Amino acid sequence: MIKLSSVLMVMLLATSVAHAAGDAAAGKMKAAACAGCHGTAGISNNPMWPNLAGQKAGYLVKQLKAFRAGSRKDPLMDSMAKGLSDADIDNLAAHFSALK
Repeated sequence: MIKLSSVLMVMLLATSVAHAAGDAAAGKMKAAACAGCHGTAGISNNPMWPNLAGQKAGYLVKQLKAFRAGSRKDPLMDSMAKGLSDADIDNLAAHFSALK
């Protein structure tokens, strides 16, 4: 049983690391489209839009993929996320999660 739980733990860690494996520099370039609502440093000036700076990469990946898939709805985010590739999402998540 110990071996099975060890394998499961390694799988969970590998999955969470994969979400943080994006290229933050590439994400910064892609994030220009996000700045209008979420601010250039990931801090929104409008309380209607969330701050993205410092969010966990896995959370950002999950939410962007949900917008892209249509399982999470928002008129602005639906259209923004539609054209994002998995690599774009990983890169954006790496960028915003690295910000303070």
